[in-house]
Amino acid sequence: MNNWNSITIKISREAEEAISALLIEAGSAGVEINDSADYLNHEDQFGEVLPEIEQSDFVEITAYYPENMPIVELKAEIEHKIANLSDYFSLTGLSVTTNNLSETNWAEAWKKYFEPARITHDLTIVPSWTEDYVATGSEKLIRLDPGMAFGTGTHPTTKMSLYALEQVLRGGETLLDVGTGSGVLSVAASYLGASEIFAYDIDEVAVRVALENIQLNPGHEKIHVSANNLLEGIDKKADVIVANILADILVLMTEDAFRLVKEEGYLIMSGIIADKADIVIASAEKAGFFLETRMIQGEWNCLIFKKTENREAVIGG
Repeated sequence: MNNWNSITIKISREAEEAISALLIEAGSAGVEINDSADYLNHEDQFGEVLPEIEQSDFVEITAYYPENMPIVELKAEIEHKIANLSDYFSLTGLSVTTNNLSETNWAEAWKKYFEPARITHDLTIVPSWTEDYVATGSEKLIRLDPGMAFGTGTHPTTKMSLYALEQVLRGGETLLDVGTGSGVLSVAASYLGASEIFAYDIDEVAVRVALENIQLNPGHEKIHVSANNLLEGIDKKADVIVANILADILVLMTEDAFRLVKEEGYLIMSGIIADKADIVIASAEKAGFFLETRMIQGEWNCLIFKKTENREAVIGG
């Protein structure tokens, strides 16, 4: 049985993206974020009652590392790197803690907090171990096992990505899913009518997790998953490209995205903290895209860009 060490950092919300990137660079395949702002509205548009959460200006970011990594030294290294960020973020109230837990205990902890969630009018995310949930009407179920390194699909950045896919997919499209993670966006795109989907992630673990989640949702054989660094070396033309990753990484792929998106096609970018939205917009527009839609939920932004010569016809243009 594998055991895992975790590092949890409590810090001001404005530092969330930078700290997440720091933890991933230190060797974690992903992070878990506990943010009270995700529960600002206690009832969503589908009637789901959310828990009463005391609002805070702090977030808790947890990363998991194999037990063979020297956690004491790793914690010290991370604390040193955070201290170097004091010119950019407030470190008041900062705390860095570690914990050890077995893989079995970690999986059980996930199950306690992960319940079926209606994300859009037609899409509901259901834990793989929930066998008694039955779809009603036009509801489509995305069965998901988040695994050790990936979220449940209910974070605002993922929700807005799903909203965006509903807006642009009409059926028959080729779609590229960059930084696929759990594979949730690829499965959703398949449900929404995309005819061929290519999902990429730089992390081999993510590729495995995505493949496993696709297998939990039979009938989506048109999804192809492989390891790749963003869109480097890809030559597959697409009607839609979607990427839900950090803003500092998104700006590295805008030129490749413009090269691959067909005329009148779309680029969806999410995972963008508010104060980084302008740099992502500037990068995409420099590449040749036109901003059509901007969605905001709490501190997070999702942007829909269009590749078109007829900008007067673009919504909001």
